[in-house]
Amino acid sequence: MCGSRRTAASRSSFAERHRHSGNGQGDFRFFLAVRMSGRKLRMATSRRKRQIGGMRETNTIDRLPDEHLWEQVLTRQPADFLYAVTTMGVYCRPACPSPRPLRKNVRFFRNTDEAEAAGFRACKRCDPKGERAAIAQAVVRDACGFIEAAEYTPSLDTLAARSGYSRFHFLRMFRDHTGVTPRSYAEGVRARRLHAALAGGARVADAVADAGFGSESRVYEKTGTLLGMTPGAARRGGQGEAIRTTIADCPFGRLLVGATDKGVCFIGFAEPDEALLGDLRRRFPKAEIVTDDAALAGTVRAVLDFLDEPKQALDLPLDLRGTLFQQRVWQTLCRIPPGQTRTYAELAAMVGNPRAIRAVARSCATNPVSLAVPCHRVVGSDGTLTGYRWGVPRKRALLDREKAAASV
Repeated sequence: MCGSRRTAASRSSFAERHRHSGNGQGDFRFFLAVRMSGRKLRMATSRRKRQIGGMRETNTIDRLPDEHLWEQVLTRQPADFLYAVTTMGVYCRPACPSPRPLRKNVRFFRNTDEAEAAGFRACKRCDPKGERAAIAQAVVRDACGFIEAAEYTPSLDTLAARSGYSRFHFLRMFRDHTGVTPRSYAEGVRARRLHAALAGGARVADAVADAGFGSESRVYEKTGTLLGMTPGAARRGGQGEAIRTTIADCPFGRLLVGATDKGVCFIGFAEPDEALLGDLRRRFPKAEIVTDDAALAGTVRAVLDFLDEPKQALDLPLDLRGTLFQQRVWQTLCRIPPGQTRTYAELAAMVGNPRAIRAVARSCATNPVSLAVPCHRVVGSDGTLTGYRWGVPRKRALLDREKAAASV
């Protein structure tokens, strides 16, 4: 309607300028001019429509209907396309937290290059180009390195000043990328130093001081959180303990099971015998490793039965030695049913600390009893199979076996 009014108005003004020509020839020229003006206007409008239509056809996602893409934008679902808002001149990820635009003002693009070629700029909230995320990762990586190298725990003010951000901004950035606060990260660094020193045979007092703790009492107050055992037990490294072992063949090669008097403390597979035994010795450097096939026959049979038909969880008595957080992660892993998977973010939420995604991932990587604690059921945020101690192909095979058994 607005276009019709503008067309009529232009013709009217044009007619006023040519109304008095003095003869019939002028009337004819007036009529011809008005007609030509309308024709040019229609041609220009048609050309513009073709250009816009062609641009939309070139740039718009064509593998899915626009309304399906729009539904993903409305529900803020992560996806591999971008949408742009014509009234704002910006393009965003579908999961952008900004207010939803009107449907008529939205266009869809495959990637950032197409969106910018159409004249749109990147949103500063969802950062579709990943530039802000890359800067934040570099800042957090530098802060972690600084904490690792520091003799004592750096203050939040020191770390924030080093990064160039405010205390609040830096703290939020650090927590978003590591899942813990700088102080918690520093405590983890000191705990690793303490554990390494004790495992090397250092006196408890010397190891506590070298790790940056003010006194032994602070370590003994938090032994469960820091070491999962007393400093003396960590220093002994299994000294005085006998770990019974047995090696058998399994569908993935060789299988090693190790157990203390309390329960199974190690399950490894898919490597040569010496490599598996070496891994066990690194975990218990001073323990006596003995072969006792008869005592572990039932345990090995349970593991082999699970690999052949993984319909139920592998229920074994376990001797898990780790921090309280690690043990909480391992216990939560056992709640994931066979044939199902969870992302690291979902596992962190199940543990009760949604931001501790990286800490959860580290706990999965240090799981000493694979299969009994099914860390192979954790996948990346996009569903892809991430790293696995015994190889991604074996992780895929384990999941395929479980899904096949669960579908029967």
